[in-house]
Amino acid sequence: MPTPAKPRLRPRFSRNAPLALDTAAAADGPRLTARQRQILDWIRSYLDTSGMPPTRAEIAAGLGFSTASSAEDHLQALARKGAIEIIPGASRGLRIRDIPGMPVQGTLPLVGRVAAGHPILAVEHIETHCRVDPALFSPRADYLLRVRGQSMRDAGILDGDLLAVHRSHEARNGQIVVARVGGAGGDEVTVKRYRRRGRDIVLMPENSAFDPIVVDPRTTAFAIEGIGVGLIRNDGW
Repeated sequence: MPTPAKPRLRPRFSRNAPLALDTAAAADGPRLTARQRQILDWIRSYLDTSGMPPTRAEIAAGLGFSTASSAEDHLQALARKGAIEIIPGASRGLRIRDIPGMPVQGTLPLVGRVAAGHPILAVEHIETHCRVDPALFSPRADYLLRVRGQSMRDAGILDGDLLAVHRSHEARNGQIVVARVGGAGGDEVTVKRYRRRGRDIVLMPENSAFDPIVVDPRTTAFAIEGIGVGLIRNDGW
C-alpha cells in the first residue's frame, strides 16, 4: 500500500503532531464489522474526552440509536467478540480490552457529511478514526470535521481540510464555530466565524464571494455544535 502523504497541521490552530489513519485492526484482533468498529471507536473517543465510560443512554444519543436497548444489543455483540468487557450492575460498567493494533487512546473520529436532524457523531457520519492525540489542542478536541467548500478560505481553512473541533454549545464573539442552522430543507451544519449583532447571530464567511448568514434565534432553529481549535491539512486525502 502506498505511503500516505504527510499531513500538515496549521500552527494557527494547533501544535504540530504526526497523523495517521486507524483503518484496520491487527490480524490477530477480533473480527469486527464496520459498524462495530465505529461504535467501539466512539466509546474510545468518549473515554478520551470524559475520562469515564458512557452510559447506554449516552451511547444511544451520541450514535443516533433509537433506544438505549439498541445500544445494549451492540455492546453485547462487542462483548461476545472480546472487544469490551461489560461489568454487571453498573450504568458505566464498560471496559475496553487491550487488543494489539486497536489503540484505546490518541484517536479522533473523522466526521464527513452530516445528515439533517442527526447528531454530528452519529455512527453513519464517521468516516474513520485518525491517530491524533486530542490533548494536542486547547481546549481538547473531540472530533475532526471534513470541511466542504471555500467559504472560509481567507482564514486558511480550505475545502477538504480537517477542522479539529471542541464540543461546546457556547462560543465567544469572533470564534470559528461549527453551527447548525434550521431551514426550509432541514437543518444545515456549517463552519463560520461567530458574531452577535443585537438579538441576531451572524455567521461570517472568510471569503468575499459568500454572504453572511444572519439568524434570528427567536424564529430560526440554531445551535452551536463546537468551536474550531485546530486544522489539519493532508493533500493525499
